[in-house]
Amino acid sequence: MSLLEAFTFLSFWAVGLGLTKVEQSQISISTEVKKSINIHCKITSSDFAGEYIHWYRQKPKKALEHLIYVSSTKSPARANLGGKKNKLEARKDSQTSTSILTVNFIENEDVAIYYCAGWDEGTYWIKKFGEGTKLIVTPSDRRLPADISPKPTIFLPSVAEINLHKAGTFLCLLENFFPDVIKVYWKENDGNTILESQQGNTMKTDNTYMKFSWLTVTGKSMDKEHKCIVQHEKNKGGVDQEILFPSVNKVVTSMASAVGSTTAYPTEKSTVTVADSTTASPTERSEIAAVNSTKACLKDESTPLQLQLTSTSAYYTYLLLLLKSVVYLAIIASCLFRRTEVCGDGKSS
Repeated sequence: MSLLEAFTFLSFWAVGLGLTKVEQSQISISTEVKKSINIHCKITSSDFAGEYIHWYRQKPKKALEHLIYVSSTKSPARANLGGKKNKLEARKDSQTSTSILTVNFIENEDVAIYYCAGWDEGTYWIKKFGEGTKLIVTPSDRRLPADISPKPTIFLPSVAEINLHKAGTFLCLLENFFPDVIKVYWKENDGNTILESQQGNTMKTDNTYMKFSWLTVTGKSMDKEHKCIVQHEKNKGGVDQEILFPSVNKVVTSMASAVGSTTAYPTEKSTVTVADSTTASPTERSEIAAVNSTKACLKDESTPLQLQLTSTSAYYTYLLLLLKSVVYLAIIASCLFRRTEVCGDGKSS
């Protein structure tokens, strides 16, 4: 091997032609039978044109199934499936570095999670997968509301929690959405890091679903605003909802102001009305909805804040009674097993 050939060979392996990231932004796609759907997969690669992009699916309680792969950016790849000719088509768009899988003649049997994958840069024998897109087939006679995007309601920390634990818990309730596939995560308003949060189960209510997520904020983060980010197929404009929460310390200040004065509310309401126009973006509308919910929580005496305070009081009352029972149990156990003189005198009396 010549020196030039050796240099070229080593450079090839040093730079690599594999992909570095696979992204599927669509968490779900809902459709009806006999229709077609497109699933998109964004590929980050130093040589997109040379990548082999594979597509898989996994049905409920079944093993992963390879469907098709595509290598050319000029012509799509096609495959038969389930006795249907050209059921699948995979192609590559060099302008957007995206692979698109088209599933035709949709049937109930097509319900599954669909994944794209490619060879990992640096190994070439390990595939890197996207997060997956769930295909949901809905009956044609199902009657759903016109707007089936998640409807947010926010709950602010209770005074008891802030004073006792020096922390605040934000809760984001999402209701009346369909389908059930939803992703909720939290960030600081001016940050990019996804914060550790808690997720409730997605629950069915009539023909739609609901879900809640909460974030507990402590320390210096109590001075920062946070946002609950909601990813869902039916979000307006296809944009993730960003629901803004005020800082915990601002909540305390607002509560004090709400108790001290009631004349500010008409002005605040009119300000929100001006901002809430038909030209607002989906993100702005979500933030306005959060502001309205915040004001409602502060004004209404029967708000969830009061319920949270009641729940907190009940919690500590329960702990006190439990501790009292433990003390009594210890005394009785001591009398039964140690049989001290005090216990003997108690029995004789």
